[in-house]
Amino acid sequence: MTGYLYQSELALLGLAERSWDDITVEVRMEVLDDIEFLYGDSGDPFELLQSKHRENAGKLSETGKDFWRSVASWIDALTEIGRLSTGNMPLLRLATTQVAVEGTFFHQLRSADLGRSVDAALAKMETVACAAGPSTTAEDRKKFIHLTQSQRYRLVAAIEISDASPRMSDLESRLGRALGIRPGAHAVDILENIRGWWYGMAVELLDRKSGVRTSVSGQELQCRLEEIKDRFAGKNLPVTETLRRLTQAEIAAYGDELVVAQMKWIGLKDHAIASHLRDYHHARTQRSEWLRTFEITEAGLGDYERRLWDAWDHVYAYQCGEVNYDTADDERAAAGRRILMTTMGKVEGMPARLGSTTERWIGCGTIHSLADRAHGTDEYSVGWHPDYPELCFGHCEPKGESA
Repeated sequence: MTGYLYQSELALLGLAERSWDDITVEVRMEVLDDIEFLYGDSGDPFELLQSKHRENAGKLSETGKDFWRSVASWIDALTEIGRLSTGNMPLLRLATTQVAVEGTFFHQLRSADLGRSVDAALAKMETVACAAGPSTTAEDRKKFIHLTQSQRYRLVAAIEISDASPRMSDLESRLGRALGIRPGAHAVDILENIRGWWYGMAVELLDRKSGVRTSVSGQELQCRLEEIKDRFAGKNLPVTETLRRLTQAEIAAYGDELVVAQMKWIGLKDHAIASHLRDYHHARTQRSEWLRTFEITEAGLGDYERRLWDAWDHVYAYQCGEVNYDTADDERAAAGRRILMTTMGKVEGMPARLGSTTERWIGCGTIHSLADRAHGTDEYSVGWHPDYPELCFGHCEPKGESA
């Protein structure tokens, strides 16, 4: 179990370190290798990383499974992306808590400033690969020997051994430095928040069936870090959208949307609907701009929406307590108007980032976006009319074709 957690932590650490050089770097897990780093436009990884965690570090064995299974995995990955014989070769890194003893080919495959010698390492690897044992790595070693001489050299030249890597218990301080989190009153809280967010990202990366995401970028990591830091510092999100009156054409474009139907069910007149749509329209545009420019992440926006939903939920529960099954339709609509206006009063001062301030229309407009999602399975959708779930179902139910 520690090994799997180590892989996830190492992926986060690697993304944090590499994002200092290029913010567009991305990380994937369990696609071609344990961990891989790439740039979005290229499609192919520039580094494949095998992570090996051993509590009792000890020495790396030249005949051991950790190394030869990594070699076999790299051969498969390079074959899949067509890099075994030609093209740009990714770095093949083995990050292990074990130690590369002097005189072994591991020691000769450490970084260039540590006495690297590809020729000497290749000769030793070929000798070990051709040996009779052990049986536990026989198939993996055979896969290496079946390569051509030029392929073997190309492969070995790309391997780098990062031995004596920090163990799981040592990663926290290194991660804090890589993220630029300076020691201080909130340093532990910030790091814990980042790690909590990252484990959610790791689940999405490893859940192939959901297809939610395939990678996480350095931009997203740094944006989430800034969100968390600003939560403690109270930094405001930039407001770039200018509030203006919508044109009739813009209002008409929303005519069939659920957000408008929700307001009509509680008896709002056209002018009131247009006023609320102005908030909805500009808040949606502002949120899109924040996401596009990495001022906020999807996770940060989700946090905001849950806080807005919580404010609405208390209002809805209280007002609906006054509505019975035999309450007249006009009184039900009036209750809906009270739910809407009381909710607006609560959310208009709620900023997208805790501890900061923002424009009134962002909270009001964003709660309308949750009302527009009330037809689906979104657990944080909202409604104004006491009977909004049934009304939404009827509104969104496919209409039968006329005879």
